[in-house]
Amino acid sequence: MEYEKRLLVVDDEVFIRMLLLQALEDLEDADVELLSAANGREGVRLALQEKPDLVFLDVMMPYLNGYEACRKIKESNPATYVILLTAKGQALDKEEGKAAGADEFITKPFDPDYILKRSAEILGVTLDF
Repeated sequence: MEYEKRLLVVDDEVFIRMLLLQALEDLEDADVELLSAANGREGVRLALQEKPDLVFLDVMMPYLNGYEACRKIKESNPATYVILLTAKGQALDKEEGKAAGADEFITKPFDPDYILKRSAEILGVTLDF
């Protein structure tokens, strides 16, 4: 099946990755393919290959942190919307995220309903509840 849109979740914590994918699963009914990666390097590889419309990136990851991964993804495809997820909500972290090209910054713990609603807005899809 060929999907209309793609969304990529990149987080090294299995629980967080699964929570995000579970929160976003309603998007599959709106023709959005959900992809995931367990670290920054794998996330960049998948992003370059699949060209997702939206990427959720954890900041603290092995091999390649979220800032570095964001920079590489944006260099390859500037239109990709990138949201950085982090437990660190300091202004300095947000500045570094913006410098890397991030479009948004969401602090953990996050509200799964907000993640779904915001993703639908960014992707321009309607959710039927």
